[in-house]
Amino acid sequence: MSSSSTESQRHPLVEMAFIAAPVVATMTSYTLMQFVDKLMVSRIGPDPIYVGATGNGGLAAWVPMSIATGFITVINSYVSQNLGAGRPERAPAYAWAGMWIAVLFWLVFLVPFALALPWVFDAVRETPAVHGAAQVDLAALAEAVRRDQMAAGYGRILLFGAVITLLARAISQYFYGMHRPVVVLLATLAGNLVNIVGNSLLIYGPAAPAPTGSALVDGWLSLCASLCGTLGIPAMGVNGAAWGTLFGTFFELLIPLAVFASPSFNRRFNSLASWRPSLTHMRDLYRIGWPGALMFGNEMVCWSFFMVYLVGAFGAVHSTAGWIAHQWMSLSFMPTVGISVAITATVGKAMGAGRPDLAAQRARQGLAMAVAYMTLCGVVFVLFRRQLVEMFVPETTLPETAAQILKLGAAFLIAAAAFQFFDGVAMSLSGALRGAGDTRWVGIVTLFLSWTLIVGGGLALVRWAPSLESRGPWIAAASYIIALALAITYRWRGGKWRTMKLVNETEPARNPALAEPIG
Repeated sequence: MSSSSTESQRHPLVEMAFIAAPVVATMTSYTLMQFVDKLMVSRIGPDPIYVGATGNGGLAAWVPMSIATGFITVINSYVSQNLGAGRPERAPAYAWAGMWIAVLFWLVFLVPFALALPWVFDAVRETPAVHGAAQVDLAALAEAVRRDQMAAGYGRILLFGAVITLLARAISQYFYGMHRPVVVLLATLAGNLVNIVGNSLLIYGPAAPAPTGSALVDGWLSLCASLCGTLGIPAMGVNGAAWGTLFGTFFELLIPLAVFASPSFNRRFNSLASWRPSLTHMRDLYRIGWPGALMFGNEMVCWSFFMVYLVGAFGAVHSTAGWIAHQWMSLSFMPTVGISVAITATVGKAMGAGRPDLAAQRARQGLAMAVAYMTLCGVVFVLFRRQLVEMFVPETTLPETAAQILKLGAAFLIAAAAFQFFDGVAMSLSGALRGAGDTRWVGIVTLFLSWTLIVGGGLALVRWAPSLESRGPWIAAASYIIALALAITYRWRGGKWRTMKLVNETEPARNPALAEPIG
């Protein structure tokens, strides 16, 4: 029995899970690397500043990168619709267009932003005042300057290497659209292993951190310290974590790119023929990609304002607790982004085959998976909130500081738990709309709601409910996620997406046998 006939006999939910599981793993990769970075830099010393510096630097790097990601993500839509229409040989042109966009965006925007990053942190830094007085808290100011210097160094490394990250995302979206996510899954596993090894060597250098309580982990770190001493590798601290992430991301790019460029793949899908820059295909990506770029970039700007200004302005302890909660929130968020990408691929394939009824069915299945997973994450956040925060608080932390971090972090996790269900709805249905090519409405609504509720609501609660302290902005963020979920649900139920199509119906399929059956 051929692989295609096997595909056609799968239960629709099994098919969705088959695509979603590897995509979930791969989409979690970058977040997992950031999670490992924060966990490992938290062991540098008892000062809570390292986690906050890694979080601020990573977010500063990801904000501009997310704009390019908005364009790159719609590669999936074009590839999957061409696959469903029986024209998979037309899909590589969109992968190449996305890769050229990634290179151009990196050269024009990301490299200059990396050079300017220290000045950006200087410009947005709040000057802390002594409580109840107008004079400047010099100790807190010195701590903020030190944190921002480390954050700028971490972010600069990620931005200078961002071309690797964006190229990896572009080629990954191609394989998602082709319903071949296992290729990217293998690359992800390799990338995360490389990241852990790189972090272990470069963060601590020849001096192993304080014991973690795990014989296996402590033995590994001791071995890495000995190796660094022999090779003369110095401790790079927070910067070492950034280099480890880049090394891991390079392997995430290398493996799928090797498959894409292999002779056998090229013979079947003509993957190397369209390597030259094509303005036509770039315009196609821009046509439905700009709302996603607006949505991703704008959301990241608002979340940056939320984390760095609204939460971070209350001090290093609030910032650290916020980043701990945000990291757990990201780990719940990114697998659902993976489900959303799988929904885009399955909906796009059905729409390319002229089956909006089947697209709706696939969207419902993905929606059920997303909300079930996110609801479970919310329950975990509530039941194990202290344990989740404690993972990032070394035993050497001062007792009063540790207690405050635990109290704040637990409160933030409860706030995050309140919107997990709605986050699942928003991400899954936005992925379904993207697969159909309906992106503009969601981008505009996201722009309006994020500035109104995250920024405006956060500022209002900081000013009019100061007793809430940094908890106020978290309440505003929760209201934004809930409102966005309701708005995207309204758009999906309206059904305008059913009439949209991205493929050229007048051109006959050249290789219809290569399209996997829909059923």
